[in-house]
Amino acid sequence: MDLEGAREAFERRAWQAAVDAFRAARDGDAASPADLGRLAIAAYLTGREEEFMRSLQQAHQGYLDAGDTRMAARCAFWLGLHLDGRGETAQATGWFGRAGRVLEQAQLDCAERGLLLVPAARQRMMAGDADAACALAAEAAAVGQRFGDSELVALALHVHGRALLHLGRVSEGLSLLDEAMVAVTADELSPPMTGLIYCSVISACREVWALGRVHEWTAALTRWCEGQPDMVAYTGECRVYRAEIFRLRGAWSDAMDEARRAEERFALGSEPNATGFAHYLQAEMHRLRGEFASAEDTYREASRAGYEPQPGLALLRLAQGDDDAAVAAVRRALAETVHPLRRTRLLPAAIEILLEVGKLDEARQACEELSRVSGSCAAGVVGTMVAQARGAIELSAGRASAALPHLRRAWQEWTALDAPYDAARVRVLLGVACHALGDEDGAAMEMEAARAVFERLGAAPDLTRLNALTRRAGSDRHGLTPREREVLALVATGRTNRAIAEALTISEKTVARHVANIFGKLGLTSRSAATAYAYEHDLLR
Repeated sequence: MDLEGAREAFERRAWQAAVDAFRAARDGDAASPADLGRLAIAAYLTGREEEFMRSLQQAHQGYLDAGDTRMAARCAFWLGLHLDGRGETAQATGWFGRAGRVLEQAQLDCAERGLLLVPAARQRMMAGDADAACALAAEAAAVGQRFGDSELVALALHVHGRALLHLGRVSEGLSLLDEAMVAVTADELSPPMTGLIYCSVISACREVWALGRVHEWTAALTRWCEGQPDMVAYTGECRVYRAEIFRLRGAWSDAMDEARRAEERFALGSEPNATGFAHYLQAEMHRLRGEFASAEDTYREASRAGYEPQPGLALLRLAQGDDDAAVAAVRRALAETVHPLRRTRLLPAAIEILLEVGKLDEARQACEELSRVSGSCAAGVVGTMVAQARGAIELSAGRASAALPHLRRAWQEWTALDAPYDAARVRVLLGVACHALGDEDGAAMEMEAARAVFERLGAAPDLTRLNALTRRAGSDRHGLTPREREVLALVATGRTNRAIAEALTISEKTVARHVANIFGKLGLTSRSAATAYAYEHDLLR
């Protein structure tokens, strides 16, 4: 195929055919800088990063030799942007510097000067100076508008939007992201810029829990990727975002399949730095299904790939009965996570763990922090998590009546978000609250509704917990956690704290804490009194 055929393949986005054709044409004749640029794009989109870098460098030099300073600078910008995305900061800075020097020497006033403001804005944002990032991004967008460069305008608007999100100006930030997406969905941008903005905007919406936008833009990204079957770049990110949506909506088998396919795409060269996220999502599915050994292995794979395995691993430890490890892990993760938005990923799990081990005051503090941070997020899911946490805290404190309004709100909102698993977990808490207030019919209906969801999803650990709660119905008005009931039953057999620790595979220190919590909740002062209470209330199972 000659160069005309290669260009035709490029225009119809047959990326593999374009790579093959440009290679063949290049071997026969000296390729123009423009054709080398096309080869670079096709190579990048098919996962050939080294060929992309080599071809783009050749295009940069070709434009320099031809005296086309603007395009030489644009090639240098793209090289720097790609290297920066790979974490190779020094090389990225070098290419950005070269682009600036080329433009300075030619004394050109052009859109490419605005492009170089974008990495500067991103660096300011990463350094914590979001105000400076906003100013630089706004200046870049103005340059793009002055020169009619739609790629620069879209790129700058999206960076400006992300900086506003970091400042807590969520509504303004999301509006700018939406504006940037107009050019993306209208297919006004080059494929690399389109994919870059798609993935960056979805990531930003995830950070502020704007789930409606995450779903909408992920669906659009899916259609865009499916229209280019040869494409490797961006397809891994697309699949991993789809996996997260499937998990929320209760399509767990689809979520696992998508996460595995994402991992396969990453292995082909589609943003390998994101592999850890795919591992983490798979580990979460294993944990929710009760496949604890597989979950642990996959959390470790996520960690090896550079992805923080918390809070999932801490919740796994809790499910395995290792309360001390669960508490230590989630406290450590919170201690090193400074940004408020990132803490929202940890706080709900921290509250769950702290309540399970009887740390009511610490759980309440975490809930209040989550409530404060919710103002920096899109309306919806974080407020729902706050309502659920407040209900669980009131329930743990023995105030079932106060818990009910919070829990009912949380259930309604999870249901509206089409999140059946989360809604079912709240229904369990509603059942416990109804039981504590003597409404056995209400308790039974809540528990039965939750059971149907858990059985459909294959949520084995939740079913086990629900069965334990159901067996204890009528005898557990004492407010003990499931773990505390286990400890009480063993205390009643006359076992020492050490023997109980061995039986439950937890530390002796944890047992002592559970015993103290049991005495406090039941108003007891001795193990013999606890034994009598356990017999009287049929808590020996």
